[in-house]
Amino acid sequence: MSKQKIVILSTVFVDVLGFGIVIPILPFYVSEFGAKPVTITLLFSVFSFCAFLSSPFLGAISDRIGRRPILLISIFSTAIGWFVFASADSIFFLFLGRIIDGVAAGNFISAQSYLIDIAKDEKERVANLGIIGATFGMGFILGPIFGGILSNVSHAFPFYAASFMAMGNGITAFFILKESNHQRSIKKLSYNPFKPIFTAFLDPKIRLIFVVWLLLALIFVVVQSVFALFSQQVFGFNAFQTGLFFTIIGIIIAINQVALLNKFWLKRFEEKNLERFMIIWIGAGLLMMASQNLTLFFISLPFIGTGQALLRVVIANQAIAQSDPTRKGEIMGTISSIMNGSMVVGPVLSGFLFEINPSIPFILAMILSMIAFFISNRSYNVKRSMT
Repeated sequence: MSKQKIVILSTVFVDVLGFGIVIPILPFYVSEFGAKPVTITLLFSVFSFCAFLSSPFLGAISDRIGRRPILLISIFSTAIGWFVFASADSIFFLFLGRIIDGVAAGNFISAQSYLIDIAKDEKERVANLGIIGATFGMGFILGPIFGGILSNVSHAFPFYAASFMAMGNGITAFFILKESNHQRSIKKLSYNPFKPIFTAFLDPKIRLIFVVWLLLALIFVVVQSVFALFSQQVFGFNAFQTGLFFTIIGIIIAINQVALLNKFWLKRFEEKNLERFMIIWIGAGLLMMASQNLTLFFISLPFIGTGQALLRVVIANQAIAQSDPTRKGEIMGTISSIMNGSMVVGPVLSGFLFEINPSIPFILAMILSMIAFFISNRSYNVKRSMT
């Protein structure tokens, strides 16, 4: 593996590790400031909102000026954001730290685009997307454990550690990374964060792909938002047990994206067929979760983990394959922006539905998966008619 690819993967790992640290530690840290639970929720949402606004623009500008400068800016902004968050002496600075990180949240987008740039063919492109997804999963697995261990020093210490790791990663990237984008866009830049999304949805080649991704993003966010609450209220699991379930799902994601994607799934399914099969697969897992049956709950975990692992890669590759080569960064930015938008809206919606009945968020997600399946099938038919 090349030095450049190692640096890119370490960038993703450090970025996600920081996010993973937030999950178990944030409530304890923020409570020291006398904050109410709604403040904790808003700290999650403000980052996603800022990232939603910035992601398409950062993706588009990386198409114009290159991946390297955007990656470096994003990595160092992450380091500064975590440092401000860790050293905060008021709630205002907690929000400021998350905003600093969010407004330049181009790490993941630029990293994906970089690996797409250096891929020699479509097979390697899919493999690179799988590897980066697996790295994401590993960071998410280890983040809560890492945060829990370091919190024995203080609740702020894990965030300082995330800041210093990001800074070290940024310095390494500065000296090792070379520019990968040699097909620069000459299109005028847009400062409207919604414009790339509108452009994508107006493009008949990729419109339905993005509609499917929007529905899937909402499904993923709804599940993640109420998973811990559901396991606690319905089955009486504690935080440690719930964390183990997240770890199991993360391991399933990593296995599928690293070991099984090319060697098993893509050998037995065409991409579009795999997409539709996985939508049905994840819908079945959601139905099991909604049943509130403990045995079915355990069985649902590989359904949810495998569905997420494969759909993220397949949808991204479908969008890239159908788009202009000079818009790869913009397309990845749009994909990220849709996810970030879902992370702003999804928790609010799922929390409201959870209060009515713990199963309703999963039933809603299952209905969305059914809609996604029919649209995916329609997208396949449109693609065939255009060719």
